[in-house]
Amino acid sequence: MRYMPAALALSLLAAVTGSASSARVGDVTDPRARSLIDVGRGLLARGDIDAATDSFEAALAVDPGNPNTYLALGDAARGAGLQGKAIHYYREALVRDPNNLAALSGEGGAMAEKGALDKAKGNLTRLEGLCGRTCPETEQLAGVIAKGPIAKVVSADAVKPQPEVESN
Repeated sequence: MRYMPAALALSLLAAVTGSASSARVGDVTDPRARSLIDVGRGLLARGDIDAATDSFEAALAVDPGNPNTYLALGDAARGAGLQGKAIHYYREALVRDPNNLAALSGEGGAMAEKGALDKAKGNLTRLEGLCGRTCPETEQLAGVIAKGPIAKVVSADAVKPQPEVESN
């Protein structure tokens, strides 16, 4: 009984210290990574997807845990028409920040473009729960879902007619 107050104080200290160290509030982005992401965003806006991807990958090497880098890589992959790769990058961002609105919207948009409308609507529902129907991410995802999947372009080589052999 005599050690009960000390034990209680120590356990309270351990609980507070443990929860404070797991909080993500103090996450700081490396300034070099932030600069590379900004350069990549500018390149992506100009349509230079390959150079933008290179810049984002350099930022990822500098700061591997930054969810903004994964968001940027997802945007670049989506711009290149690689929806599956974009979904992967958005999920990596969501692992690091589960309530990231841009990652939820981007992942849902890539899913909708790929044809997985039910999963995209699940992301839309989650976004509506987090920020409401009027936030930009929700409106953007709703617009992409309304457009539906991207039509796949088939090359002429992929559709070759079968030769027919007729007897005389």
